[in-house]
Amino acid sequence: MDAARLIAWDQELRSAHSRLRAALAATRDALDHGTDVPDAASELVLYCVGFCAALDGHHGAEDRQLFPALRAEHPELGGIIDKLMQDHSMLAHLLASLRGAAERGDDATAIGGHLDGIAAIMESHFRFEEREILEPLRALVLEGDVKSVLGPL
Repeated sequence: MDAARLIAWDQELRSAHSRLRAALAATRDALDHGTDVPDAASELVLYCVGFCAALDGHHGAEDRQLFPALRAEHPELGGIIDKLMQDHSMLAHLLASLRGAAERGDDATAIGGHLDGIAAIMESHFRFEEREILEPLRALVLEGDVKSVLGPL
């Protein structure tokens, strides 16, 4: 494995987080400007469901691929990885609630509340993850493509 690949996982994780932040912002924008769009409700559902799928996909890939490899090379990170996986479970629950609210056609205030809660937890999770595991990721030896390791973003 070449040196460029060895240092890429930390950069790939930051990039994935940036794309997810942008997806959340686009969903928020769709909510905020939905009254100007003829099929605002159906478009908002698409944004919400798309964002939910992207974040769920990212966390599922981390749980299946990235975290086991990181735990194998850095067993001392077990508690941190457990905390990150617990966050994933909590976010999955919040995303399911958002998805349900969007599909039911809940009003903008209710959906905005879901987005606010997800945004707060997501940002806290991303910052913790970047603070705690970026350094070990710089040297992580992990065979796999970015989509299978970090999700289809």
